[in-house]
Amino acid sequence: MIDSHLHLWELPPAADQPTEPGAPRRPYSWLGPQHGSLFRSYGEAEAHETLVDAGVSGAVLVQADDALSDTEFMLAAADRNDWVLAVVGWIPLEEPDQAEAALERLGQNPKFRGVRHLVHNDPRDNFLALPEVRESLKLLSAKGLTLDVPDAYPRHLQRAVDLAKDLPELTVVLDHLGKPPLSGTVTSGGNGSCGELERWRREFRALAELPNTVAKVSGLHLPGLEYTAKALRPLWEEALEAFGPERLMIGMDWPVSTLGAPYRRTVEVLLELAADLSPAERHAFLEGTAVRTYGLETSALSALPEDGTAPETESTLTKQDEVKA
Repeated sequence: MIDSHLHLWELPPAADQPTEPGAPRRPYSWLGPQHGSLFRSYGEAEAHETLVDAGVSGAVLVQADDALSDTEFMLAAADRNDWVLAVVGWIPLEEPDQAEAALERLGQNPKFRGVRHLVHNDPRDNFLALPEVRESLKLLSAKGLTLDVPDAYPRHLQRAVDLAKDLPELTVVLDHLGKPPLSGTVTSGGNGSCGELERWRREFRALAELPNTVAKVSGLHLPGLEYTAKALRPLWEEALEAFGPERLMIGMDWPVSTLGAPYRRTVEVLLELAADLSPAERHAFLEGTAVRTYGLETSALSALPEDGTAPETESTLTKQDEVKA
């Protein structure tokens, strides 16, 4: 099983102190004491122990800060650990020249497989439509790299649809099923707005109609919604009908998900949802879609030492085919 969505971060000293006016932006500035147990560093050793305990063999690291330093931090962890199969990092998409230089440098590491920007923290609703961003995304597409889009609803899901239509060679990965607007229950009889849910469903299905898109079943510890297979099943069935298991991938969103449930419990609920899939469909959801989407090299996983570090001998890895759609 491959976790397609896992975070690491290292908070700087005195991260809980107010930033002085005019001082440089603090790394992971979105993260503060208000986030409780998340407001600390989460490193590779703790992550690997967590994965092993849940029977997960490898993971894709995903950026948690719009900064090159975060990407470099993850790539360094990837170099030390074979269980880190890929890194989805950050580049300055709105500065095409800088983006191109960053792609050339970061691309020297074969585990650099995609890019993400925290669009939900960006005040601009049209970030994905900016001409400069589109120019950088064409560079991404030309190199066979993906774009992850986090927390797309409500401001960026339709923008993601437009982007995937306009750049059919770019693989667009929808994180967390676009963060559907759910409260109390997935059905329209819950506490949430039926109109909002229908809008999410319409835009979600429009994205799924495009062959160059995939989605992560991740980040579903939603306010007011019990984290159980029963509560999530209508949403799971919606995702299955729209994308099919061959374009869905499992992701645990650790450590953010720990605010809603322990890692092992997150895995158990998603496996319960997938229990009715055929063996081939289950393999696609648990591993195959991630392997195709990110071009993962996985043959070393079975021989991985217990400490999760790279073997002493050089691994002979076979690169999987990337998504061609």
